[in-house]
This record gives sequence, C-alpha cells and structure tokens, in this order.
Amino acid sequence: MTDFLKPAKYFFILSTTLTILSIVLVFVPGPRLSIEFTGGTRMELKTASSVQTADTVISAIKAFKGEDLVPTVNKLKNGNFLVRIKEINDDTHKALIAHLTEKLGELEQVQYTTIGPTVGHTLKIRAAYAIITASLGIILYLAFAFRKIPRRYSPWKFGVVAVATLLHDVMVTVGVFVILSYYTTFEVDTLFVTALLTILGYSVNDTIIIFDRIRDNLAIQERKEDFGITSNKAVNQTWKRSCYTSGSTLIMLFSLFFLGSTSIHWFVLALIIGIILGTYSSIFVATPLLVYWNDRK
Repeated sequence: MTDFLKPAKYFFILSTTLTILSIVLVFVPGPRLSIEFTGGTRMELKTASSVQTADTVISAIKAFKGEDLVPTVNKLKNGNFLVRIKEINDDTHKALIAHLTEKLGELEQVQYTTIGPTVGHTLKIRAAYAIITASLGIILYLAFAFRKIPRRYSPWKFGVVAVATLLHDVMVTVGVFVILSYYTTFEVDTLFVTALLTILGYSVNDTIIIFDRIRDNLAIQERKEDFGITSNKAVNQTWKRSCYTSGSTLIMLFSLFFLGSTSIHWFVLALIIGIILGTYSSIFVATPLLVYWNDRK
C-alpha cells in the first residue's frame, strides 16, 4: 500500500508557495481585465494589407482628432487586430472607423462591443459574490453530508479542508492566467469566471470521492486504528478512479483546445489547468491536510 501521507510536507510547501505567489500576482501587477469588468470599447478589425502592425494601428488611432482614446492593440493569430479603447458613443465610433479606413486603407470591422463602466463594476462584484457563495455552499453541504461520522471527528473540518483545497486550485489557475494576460491576448472576462466556477465543481467532486471513502472506512475501522492510516487507505482505494476520470476528461478538453473554436480557447485551457490541479490537490493536499488538522486536536 502506497503511503500518500509521507511526502505531504513537500506538497504542502509547493502548494503554499504557488498559492502565495498567485495571490501576490492578483494584486501586483494584477490581471488584465476585459471591458466586461472595466468598461470600454473593443473592436476586432481586419485590414486589407497583411503588412500592417499593431504599432501602425495604434499610431492611426492616436492620430484621431478630438479624443484621447488610450488604445491597446494586439495582432491575433488570424492576422486581425484586437483594439481596446475607452468607451465611445456611436457617432465617435463611426468617425473613428472612417478615420482608420483613411489611414490604413480598406478594413472590415469583425466585432464591436462597448460597455459602460457602471455595468463593468457590477459584473466584477457579482463574479466575486458567485465564487464566495459557491465556496460557502460547499462547506455547508459537506458538513451536512458528513454529519453522521463518529463524534470524535468534526464534519465541519471536511468542508473547510475541501474549500481550502478548491481555493488553492482556483488561485493557482488565476496566477497562471495573470501571467498569460501580459504575454498573450488573454483578458479576464465572464467566461473565465465561468471556468473558475466549473473548476470549483469538478475539483470538489474528486475531493468528495476520497472523503466519502474515509467516512466509510471510519465506520468499519479497527478500534485503535489511527486516523492517518484510515485516510491513507481511502486514498489508495480511490486515487486510480480519480485519475481515470480526470484523464478521460482531459482527452476531450485537449481535443477542444487544439481543434475547437478560438472563441473558447482560453476557457478550455483554464479547465485543463484546473482539472490537473484538482486531481493533484485532492490526492496530495486535501487528505494530508485533513489528517494534520485532526491530529493537532
């Protein structure tokens, strides 16, 4: 039988380090937010000339008279330009397109979105509430589900440890995407928040499988058997099933990542990273943390 608890301290150090670094990255430098959260205007432009560069487009926008639009431009893989500027009205938008056509030649506007700052602020608050509410709901649900375990063990610990593990998965995923947001075209949007909530649900599934087996083992454990031994048995009995489930899901996600639409590219990548982290943390972090907390009692 493999002892999954023996190397736990090394995984604690690794996970704690990654989580702290991710939290720091959230504040400094912070993620690059989409206009859904900040407000503003986003356009995807297709130019007739393939020799145009992002700097050329930026220069053309800065030459637009009347307003300082503070442009950010990225060239996409398909050759189009993703332009972000402050919020503009319809009249200014039409004038800007006419100006860019004059400066850059014939162009096609593939996409145009504008969102006010008030709406962006509201979406940001609701996204935070969604993650907090989901975490609290998981704690309450697990405390209720494990209420019949032997009295010497607290059902609340199962819920708190599960959520701590989930927040580790979410924070490390966010940390990775904060870095990506400064080196790619990725921006934190509502679809990314949806991915984080999906990771919460999927990751807790892995953790519950192991915790449920611990609960079953507690009911039949030998009288003087240590909680750590009982928990380690549970991990040995379930880790293969968790890996098989995650592996089959990852096959589908990798297929979507390489063959699917570019519109869900970042969403799928977030799920891939989150599921890998969720499988790792359920086996190597959640159960050892539960044992450590219980032994401290």
